[in-house]
Amino acid sequence: MKTVRWVQQDWLRADGTEPAVYVFDEETVAGYSLKRIQFIYECLLELPVEIRRGRYEEEVAAFARQHGADAIVTTATPDPRARRAIRQLAEHFSVEVQATEPLVTLAREPDLKRFSRYWARVEPLLLPPQARRR
Repeated sequence: MKTVRWVQQDWLRADGTEPAVYVFDEETVAGYSLKRIQFIYECLLELPVEIRRGRYEEEVAAFARQHGADAIVTTATPDPRARRAIRQLAEHFSVEVQATEPLVTLAREPDLKRFSRYWARVEPLLLPPQARRR
């Protein structure tokens, strides 16, 4: 069984063990700021992934066929658009959805509307005092 990896924005990780693709889904990124798109793009440039633009289900399926794959590995996501695409892909490929590991475990749900608020809560858990911003 040949496998490809579908890298999603919730878990930007690929180690090069299998061909990997990231898709800027037109519907999903329509509400993103240019800064957010640029941030994701710059992160992807550090990974061994092919970057595509289109619809998740169409581009991931085309990438899998291009590589002769019959299986797709991806990560769990809260994105309903990506979850729908996973279900559609599972009609034609074997799809393994891997659980992601949290960066940190917080006592209560973080405010994810602003990265700065999230970072203020997790920075003390991740960095030694001398490395923290003041």
